[in-house]
Amino acid sequence: MTSLSAREALVVPLKASPERPPAPVEPVDIVRCAVFSSAGYGLAPLADALAGGAVGARDTAAPAPPGDWPPAPGTSPVAGFAPEGVLGRKGLSRLTRTDQLASVACTLALDEPAVRSAGIGPGDTGIVLGTSVGSTRRVGEFIRDTFVEERPYFVNPSHFPGVLMNSAAGRAAIRLGLTGVNATVSGGPLAGLNALRYARNTLLAGHARRLLTGAFEELSPQRAWAWHRTRGLVAGARLGEGGAVFVLEAPRTGRPASDVPGEGPAPLARLLACEVGFADPDRGLTGVSERLAACLRTALERSGLTAGDVAVAAPGACGRRGWAAVEERALRQVFSRLPAGEQPHRLEVQPVLGETDGAAFALQLAALLARWQHGGPHTRRERAAVLTSVGPDGNVGCAVVVRPPE
Repeated sequence: MTSLSAREALVVPLKASPERPPAPVEPVDIVRCAVFSSAGYGLAPLADALAGGAVGARDTAAPAPPGDWPPAPGTSPVAGFAPEGVLGRKGLSRLTRTDQLASVACTLALDEPAVRSAGIGPGDTGIVLGTSVGSTRRVGEFIRDTFVEERPYFVNPSHFPGVLMNSAAGRAAIRLGLTGVNATVSGGPLAGLNALRYARNTLLAGHARRLLTGAFEELSPQRAWAWHRTRGLVAGARLGEGGAVFVLEAPRTGRPASDVPGEGPAPLARLLACEVGFADPDRGLTGVSERLAACLRTALERSGLTAGDVAVAAPGACGRRGWAAVEERALRQVFSRLPAGEQPHRLEVQPVLGETDGAAFALQLAALLARWQHGGPHTRRERAAVLTSVGPDGNVGCAVVVRPPE
């Protein structure tokens, strides 16, 4: 098991020159998705929430220990999450909420009959998860204990595994008996994108046949109050939790259009490209927008697509103060030449599910799949989408996803 920072796991690509166009990419299939959000579990409730523009009246406070932290305002926890129904009660109290979300999602994703019938063993199946810092609550509680206990080393040793950034990926792999690649990639709002990029490279390099890839973020009082005190969200924005795990496989030639035992599941979508970059925000936010626009152009070129092929654009900074404009400026640079009627539909997830930090990109991708699977007849002609993300440190990135041929 490894834990990689964004800078260690990713090499920022240089801007392509006209003499040397970007090399074409190989696709990776997204065959299943297990998602938890404030809308509930699964793609169908997520599609309903996106269509309605809200998840209903669920202004529930972040989970907090009695007599400790007061509830922070404006939070949207995962609706109806009951991990004991999947994981059982034994040892559940030792798992952080991030561990529980990831373990349940990975279990449900692998429990699909079509996934089980593909004949890929545990040695060829791995887990790659993105995160900001892991369990914010467990880290905060553990550090606090070193100050308030009689001696700094009088801490609960059973809490230490939950402090580690790769706790969720490691516990999920152990529970499911998966012995393939196991990695955790940190990256703030880009954590989900970094995990997808890492997993895609791993699959195409032949180091795994199947990877459970995604990102999760728990709603804790420590995290909720940090956002509330720093005023990092736009007025009226909420703080959410959740995440998604995607079953990724390298495409097999001759795959049937429907599920056939022994052949594996038909893909929900195909991941064509993941591009990342960096621009120092201290030199001006315009430079960050331009760097993101360059990533988008490179990703589309490598995917063999043009701006006119893109039907959906899913931005990731809608709820963060000041950064939504940076992201929108980049999208306008790429799609400005298209007529008004051909502009990509903006699929904004944060206003519905809340700001989810490291899980934001995973929920953007899950929202796109929910739109394509349960969005109604008006979405059936949508063939390509871009997902973008920008971090407060100047890291930017995007992904290109297409709907597979029917």
